[in-house]
Amino acid sequence: MKPDNQPNSPIKIEVIQARRDDKTPAYPPVPLERTSVTGLHHKDGTLSMARDQNPDSAESDFFICLSDQPALDFGGKRNPDGQGFAAFGRVTKGLDIVRKIQTQPSDARQQLTPPIAILKIHRR
Repeated sequence: MKPDNQPNSPIKIEVIQARRDDKTPAYPPVPLERTSVTGLHHKDGTLSMARDQNPDSAESDFFICLSDQPALDFGGKRNPDGQGFAAFGRVTKGLDIVRKIQTQPSDARQQLTPPIAILKIHRR
């Protein structure tokens, strides 16, 4: 998501969204870990869980913040309920590659064309 491809959103954000492969089963939804409780914030390089309108709806999709995104924190205005999103990690290497991914062409649904697969993610 880039500011220029969110015409209907009054609150623009800059993130790379990642979703599970359609062949992979979804995980059950998890409770929202609000930034007001965890103390984590949506800073440049933060990984966070995607969710729908229900706060406790995150499954397996996530996003990476490109620049600070306070509108995604608890009390932020990106989601009408003000509950924010669950920040849970950060990019430790390769943020320059993430920035290059964001510059790739995308379609009207904000999906990269062609899609770029995530081959490996490490948990420390």
